Amino acid sequence: MEDSDMANVLIRNVPEEILSAIKSMAKRRNKSLQQELREVLENIANQSSPDIFQKATELREKLKRKPIRFTDSAELLREDRTR
Repeated sequence: MEDSDMANVLIRNVPEEILSAIKSMAKRRNKSLQQELREVLENIANQSSPDIFQKATELREKLKRKPIRFTDSAELLREDRTR
């Protein structure tokens, strides 16, 4: 893609701890902050929703096979609200 084909994005009010973390990631990977952010955005844009749903389904199935049982968090929240 040529630079003329690209849009500019301005993100305001980014928490300092988030910005610091992304800057650190970029530095570790020998990239500029702009390059790191562009790659993060590209990865998110290229990840399709069905992939996420498939991963969630696989994780649910994997957890079902474990001997430990997890409580229903929605039920716990309802109980907590009635206190």
